[in-house]
This record gives sequence, structure tokens and C-alpha cells, in this order.
Amino acid sequence: MSHWENPLVMPWDSRLERVAGPAGLVLFGLTGDLSKRKILPAIYDLAHRGLLPPSFTLIGVARPKKGIDDFTKMAEEAIRAGANTGIDERVLAQLMSGFRQVIGDYTSEETFAKLSEELARAETERGTGGNYAFYLAIPPKLFPHVLKELKAAGLDRHEDSGWRRVMIEKPFGHDLASSKELNDVVLDVFEPSEIFRIDHYLGKETVQNILALRFANELYEPLWNNAHIDHVEITMAEDIGVAGRGGYYDGVGAARDVIQNHLLQLLALTAMEEPTAFTPQALRMEKEKVLSATHFIGSVEESSVFAQYDAGWQGGDYVTSFRGEEGIADDSRTDTFAAFRLGINNRRWAGVPFYLRAGKRLGRRVTEIALTFRTPPFQFFSNEAMANVNANTLVIRIQPEEGVTFKFGSKVPGTQTMLRDVTMDFGYGHAFTEYTPEAYERLILDVLMGEEPLFPQQTELELSWALVDQATNYWEHTDREIPQYAPGSWGPQEAHDMLALDGRVWRRP
Repeated sequence: MSHWENPLVMPWDSRLERVAGPAGLVLFGLTGDLSKRKILPAIYDLAHRGLLPPSFTLIGVARPKKGIDDFTKMAEEAIRAGANTGIDERVLAQLMSGFRQVIGDYTSEETFAKLSEELARAETERGTGGNYAFYLAIPPKLFPHVLKELKAAGLDRHEDSGWRRVMIEKPFGHDLASSKELNDVVLDVFEPSEIFRIDHYLGKETVQNILALRFANELYEPLWNNAHIDHVEITMAEDIGVAGRGGYYDGVGAARDVIQNHLLQLLALTAMEEPTAFTPQALRMEKEKVLSATHFIGSVEESSVFAQYDAGWQGGDYVTSFRGEEGIADDSRTDTFAAFRLGINNRRWAGVPFYLRAGKRLGRRVTEIALTFRTPPFQFFSNEAMANVNANTLVIRIQPEEGVTFKFGSKVPGTQTMLRDVTMDFGYGHAFTEYTPEAYERLILDVLMGEEPLFPQQTELELSWALVDQATNYWEHTDREIPQYAPGSWGPQEAHDMLALDGRVWRRP
């Protein structure tokens, strides 16, 4: 019985102590930025921590690329540059001894014939047992081609007892319709239990800690409702622009890129009811219930804002506007900033607005969930004494410094009765001596071990797309101009006006 089927076992305490069995990982997109920065270093860190078998096999698949003659050397250099656990030469040599490469076009039968030969050779020489995960770290437009070629080559199944799984990077579709189409393609090749949709935010320690904070502590859950919470803000801000990714980003935008997956998953974890057990099915059921109850407050027109960063000064540098970036059309309507004003139709959250915002070239890089509590119905301290006290706020910091902060009012030392905001702060970096695994380590190991809890399922994605489609359809077809905002600011005035409808203001992270 899997430990996820036993509600008495806490999987977060034990999963990383278990070692993956004989297996190999086929990485499509070996030379891509994601593979070099995140995936390859994560695989090494798992090996360095003794969580991969010595015979682990990594097969990189890549198209021929100018300037790269030795793909093995490239992979090793990426590991050396990005590893979090330090380089142990013996571990690295052991890992690279199981490295294989297949160079060719992703739509070519010849490429997959060579891949089939490498899988068979690895099974004989490395003892993988026919167990392989296929990681599609490639542009979404290539997903259907690779999936169909895997099936045509017979690589989606093993004639004996070995397992096959597929890992698919976001975005899983461009809208609701394309998400369903892609899901049909994937299901034509793999079984639902073999499909792992990657959302690296769900592998972050603080995101997983939301459930521990809520359900393992008596202090918070009794207050986690509309009787005590005034509103919730979920922010994902970046202080950089599209950074040379204009060709990819134009036509995608902030709402599709991060709100549809990251922020709505954070909303679901924040707002969901307590699951009946810590099983994938129970967690999934509660997230689906809360997402199905989520809606725009009033009209989409008044409860969504899309905007683009303008040219201007940021951090001592003059930066170009989004439309001035390379590869961006002069009349592009792609959003680099998006904000939603949402409500949840259930007893716990009725009347509590959830404000979501995501954007580039904002004031600082930060991702957080801020729950602002109601003010006391009666206050016997004078207005003067309370002048420097605001509402209690619980802030769950997801990046860059993972932790939790609670803000409350306290008396200032002295003979007068004056109160001021103070904070209680918990940070992973100074509270624990244990190594904090990078998100991709958690997710890759989960796939190799067949664990499902950290991966969003198709129903969740479709509920999220249905919500985001309402906003993207409106902003892509309205005659309204796309607002502009100054780089280094916290978004356009229209986003502040949206909260003003409720008599509230955005917090400054």
C-alpha cells in the first residue's frame, strides 16, 4: 500500500527519504534553458543526496544546435553551474556514466528509432527494468508531435512489467479548448495515472506548508473564514521584463502564463476545505470544489485588469517598453500585468474578495499570499493610540525568502499608551538546519516513484482555464486601450481603482 493511501502517514516527512528504484529519465529539450538551469541540476542534487539508484540513466534528446558539439560536456557544465548541494566528483562521474544522448528532430521517425535503441541498451547495460519517464521540457507546440511519435515507436508501453510515465511542462494549452485537445492527445498515448503535469510552484516548501499551517495548528483554521478574514491578496511580481523571451511571451501574457496555473493553484490551497485524508484523490476533490465555486465579482470588465509596462527608469537603468522589446508587435495587446477580483460561492468565503495579481517590471521580485483580518468591531483604545496600527495580516512568503509573517499591534514601551505594528516571523532559512530541496527535485522524484499529490489534474486545469478565458476573451476583443504602467511601480492605476470599488488598497510586499 502506498503511503499516500494511509492517512496516518505524513508523506512530506518520508517521501524524500525513499530512494527511487531502477529507472531512467528521457529529457526532451536537453539544450533548453529550463533543462540547463533547473532540471539537470535537480537530477544531480537527487543523486548527490542518495535518492537515485547508482544505475540511474539519463537520456537527453535534442535537436542539433549550433555551437554545441559535445552534449555530454554541456550537460555536465549545466550541473556544475546550477547544483545546490555542491559538486562531488565521484557522484557526478557516476551520474554521467549513465548519460546517453539522441540528437535529431522531434518529428522524425529516425530520432525515435534511435531513442528506442538507447532505451533497450540502457535496460540491458544499466538495469532500468524498462522503467522510463519522458520529460517534455520543450515548446508546447511540439507536445503533440512527440507524443504521437512515442506511440508510433511503441515507447509508451513495455512488454513486461516496466512502467512508462510522461511529464509535461506548462502551459498545458492556450485556453480551455486547446487544453482539452491536448489532453485528448496525451490520453491517446498514456493512461491518466501515467500523466504528470508539472507546476513547479507546487513543489515549493512554503506552498506545501499551507496545508500544514492550516490543518496541523489549532490557532489558524478556526479563524480561516469570512467571520474573521476581510480579504486575501495573492501576488506574483517580477522586477524584470520579458528578458529576450518576447517571441514566446507575446500572445501568452501574465494571465495565461502564471495566473491560470500558479496563482489559481495557490488560491485553491488557501481556500479549500480540509480533505478527508492526505491522498491525491481527496486533495484533488477539495481543490476542484473550490475552483468550481470561484467567479469574477460582478462583471469581468470591472473585475479584471490587463496592462503592459511602459518605457522608463527602473533601478537606475532606462528600460524599454513591452512593445519596444525585440519580437513584440507595435500593436500587441498581450498583458505583462493582470489582476483579478474574485469571489468564492460557499459558506466559508462568501463576501471575502480574493485579489490576484501578476506582472513583470514591478517594484520587486516577490510571491506571497496575504490574508488580511477584519478589524475588531469595538476598539477602546483611542484613535491617537491606534494611529500606527493596521489590520492583522498573515503573509505566506513563497519567494524569494520562504516563510510566514504575522503582523499585529503591540504597545510601544513607555509611559503613554501608544500602539504600533510588529511582526512575528518564521523563515525556512533560519528555522531549519535540514536541506531544503529545490522544487524540481521534489517533482522529479515524485514522478520516478509514481507519487501524484503535487501535480494538478485535468479537471483543475479546465476549471482554471474557464475562469481565465473570460478575462482574456474580454481584453482581446474590447475597444478599450491596454493600460500602461511605469517600470518599478506596482501596476497601472486601473488595478488600484479596481480595489477602490471595495474600499480597499493593494498592500506593498
